[in-house]
Amino acid sequence: MAKTGVLLVNLGTPDSPSVADVRKYLREFLMDNRVIDIPYILRFLLVNFIIAPFRGPKSAKIYQELWTDRGSPLKFYGHEVEGLLQTSLGADFKVILAMRYQSPSIKLALDQFKNSSVKKIVVLPMFPQYASASTGSVHEAVMNEIKNWELIPELKSAASLTNSVVLSALLSPSA
Repeated sequence: MAKTGVLLVNLGTPDSPSVADVRKYLREFLMDNRVIDIPYILRFLLVNFIIAPFRGPKSAKIYQELWTDRGSPLKFYGHEVEGLLQTSLGADFKVILAMRYQSPSIKLALDQFKNSSVKKIVVLPMFPQYASASTGSVHEAVMNEIKNWELIPELKSAASLTNSVVLSALLSPSA
């Protein structure tokens, strides 16, 4: 049984390059108050009546150009990183990829850690630097998911993946 769960989190990607899935992704992403920092009602109107309806089809065309037979590059390369890190860290760790928006979700990943009774969770946002709209949103989403757990494991977080010294300290058994 893994003692430490490592949650790799990237921003997200639509479930498919269809206009409907791209609109769904845009709505989830842009309704985050850390991404568009305006009052809820204005954000709701802007996202649902201007951005998603008009930007959705244009973005879907771009996603269709990027999509491969393996799906979204962000997702399949993320799973490759997940596998490589799992191999590198070994059996004392359970590495799971999640997306802040869409799937695989942070909730699903955290539920897997909860069900496997990990003693520690290390959250590693896959962003080059800290920003409230990305890393801050990841930390908020993680805390919102675990806040009602009866047993909360030790939780460690990184601001970004750019500092290997910090990463080593977070993953070390004594940390």
